[in-house]
Amino acid sequence: MITPVLPPARTAHDRTAAADESATAWALAARRGDADAVEHFVRALHRDVQRYVAHLCADPQAVDDLAQDTFLRALGSLHRFEGRSSARAWLLSIARRAVTDSHRRAAARPRLSDAADWQRAVESAQPRGLPGFDDGIALLDLLAGLPAERREAFVLTQLLGLPYAEAAEAGDCPVGTVRSRVARARETLIGLLDAAERPAAPPAG
Repeated sequence: MITPVLPPARTAHDRTAAADESATAWALAARRGDADAVEHFVRALHRDVQRYVAHLCADPQAVDDLAQDTFLRALGSLHRFEGRSSARAWLLSIARRAVTDSHRRAAARPRLSDAADWQRAVESAQPRGLPGFDDGIALLDLLAGLPAERREAFVLTQLLGLPYAEAAEAGDCPVGTVRSRVARARETLIGLLDAAERPAAPPAG
């Protein structure tokens, strides 16, 4: 009896790469004027844009507007997209600029949300089954305690799954800086996890 050889299971990295290839193909087709491709492109990356914007934005009420602004900018710039990087990295770099511009416009009247609102805005970003993160520990709570630049690098690479080179493009910084920020974010998160899991000291007396 011949035992069939099954192809290896696709890893999360393989699935991310395949999704990136698909989204990039839709973007290039949309650039050529395919109206259906525009819809597929937006649908494929809308959730990633929302999650990224939510982590960058101080106002959870502005997330949907900023995501819409990102896609309007992207669709207006599709003629310049040549597929040299993934459409997702290109789109997230546009999202970053949209958030930056929004911050500049609101600089005279900054609005800071409380932690609960921030967490609700990015609730969909919480991954499931990440090694080292117990179900009882809210990753979003821990991420909120990171410096903004480290949180952004961690979100891009560990939650959205971008390769370091594309995270550097989206975050407008060198690859080495992304690696350093992710490493430091990991160290901080591990320390916070250890502290959260450590039994509380008995009351004195």
